[in-house]
Amino acid sequence: MRLIASAAAISVLAACDSGSAGESKPSAEEPKPTLSDVLPPLVPGVPLPENAVENAVAKLDGIADELMRKTGIPGMAVAVVHGGKTIYAKGFGVRDVKAGKKVDPDTVFQLASVSKSISSTVVAHQVGVKAIGWDTAIVSKLPWFALSDPAVTKMVNVGDLFSHRSGLPDHAGDMLEDLGYDRRYVLDRLRDQPLDPFRISYAYTNFGLTAGAEAVAASAGKSWEDLADEAVLKPLGMSTASFRFSDFEARPNRAIGHIHIDGSYEPLYTRDAQPEAPAGGASASVSDVARWLAMVLGNGTYEGRQIVHPEALLPAISPQIVSSPPSEPAMRSGFYGYGFNVSTTSAGRTQFSHSGGFELGAGTNFVILPSADVAIVALTNGTASGVPEALNAQFADLVQFGEVREDWFNLYQQLLLPDEQPVGSLVGKKPPANPSPSAPLSSYVGTYNNAYWGPARVSRKDGNLQLELGSKLKVPLINWDGNVFTYDWVSENSPPGSIGKATFDGNKLTLEYYDEMGKGTFTR
Repeated sequence: MRLIASAAAISVLAACDSGSAGESKPSAEEPKPTLSDVLPPLVPGVPLPENAVENAVAKLDGIADELMRKTGIPGMAVAVVHGGKTIYAKGFGVRDVKAGKKVDPDTVFQLASVSKSISSTVVAHQVGVKAIGWDTAIVSKLPWFALSDPAVTKMVNVGDLFSHRSGLPDHAGDMLEDLGYDRRYVLDRLRDQPLDPFRISYAYTNFGLTAGAEAVAASAGKSWEDLADEAVLKPLGMSTASFRFSDFEARPNRAIGHIHIDGSYEPLYTRDAQPEAPAGGASASVSDVARWLAMVLGNGTYEGRQIVHPEALLPAISPQIVSSPPSEPAMRSGFYGYGFNVSTTSAGRTQFSHSGGFELGAGTNFVILPSADVAIVALTNGTASGVPEALNAQFADLVQFGEVREDWFNLYQQLLLPDEQPVGSLVGKKPPANPSPSAPLSSYVGTYNNAYWGPARVSRKDGNLQLELGSKLKVPLINWDGNVFTYDWVSENSPPGSIGKATFDGNKLTLEYYDEMGKGTFTR
């Protein structure tokens, strides 16, 4: 659109220049404006300061130290790529607050949703070798796959799922993963999800993207994990990188996840994102992520070798759907490509980026400014806090303007802090002073079936009821009032302090947390 507008503006100016002979002409003494021979859409709005990247890099140590001091985040690693090389790579803090071992550039972190962008380049590799297309229908490779609308099922393609425009609701399937179900189980149940309008609705879905990746892997006759190794990770020499959680666990130099609880970070939980590996299950050191960033900056080429064909990569880093529509006319919109956020900075420069976060202990972000030939990645081992995003945004400001122009940490923290709030309608409420008695506990015991969530098993244990759902939820049920019971639990989508509410009604059991789509009633 900008190219068309620029061409139209040039035509208008040319027409105006052929005015009447009586018009005044500039004198010979007046300086002529400096003109660019590059089409306007490729010209940034603001030129880079002198030694922009070098000066910005010189301030990174101080920025990182200050953010870690403010937040108490346990560990972080940062790398910068410029001119096809890693010009900065450094670790801060510790891998594990209990062991105290230092983070270094080779420490392996869980990447969370930064995995999506790496996965996108795996798909781009396959597109480049003509093994599959961004427009390949999912059912042509996964005949068992379905969405709730048969027409959409036939049409939905790899690009639709990698750009979150399938119509699936936000984070569809994530709570099934929390219960311990595997990839195929979750993908099979995407057909039970309601759909928004196809290809004109944006909603971020880990398992939607995972389904797209599975189709690409099936086309290659390999597992996703093996395909990623062969197509991108090994050719780039990313020796610490993997889409297998077992590989991450086996790394001796790895950053343990820490959850933010009661004002501090503690290594209390393990986040295994293997079911959604293409969307959130990768791990790597910043040294290895920097190799990948150099390849993206090199338009698919790394150290003189073509890893991904440029024509296959370009759609991934091009806007495919509006992800952040403007709320007022002057606002710049945000877009999503295939596994990448695509936006325009206030300097008029195109930016590619992605963040990742685990409540149980990871916060990650990268930013690429292709017109400045620079990229930065920051990885942390604590609940998503805005630290990597703020550090990278400050760096991007310094590169483009020579100064930091926003309070980036405060802005990102305001966005992310609500994600740490506990869930459940009984949070913050006191139990009734005179609760009604429950029925005999034995009357509640049994298996309560549900086609979506699987069976909920209620048994007697240690004088209380116990609820089991999936392979991961095993909690005591404590009587609240009459036939209403509660339980405490922590998972990726239920932060500390969450309260589950379980209501019995004859042969029915309703679990409030799992009832958002009206699927929370289980029958004995």
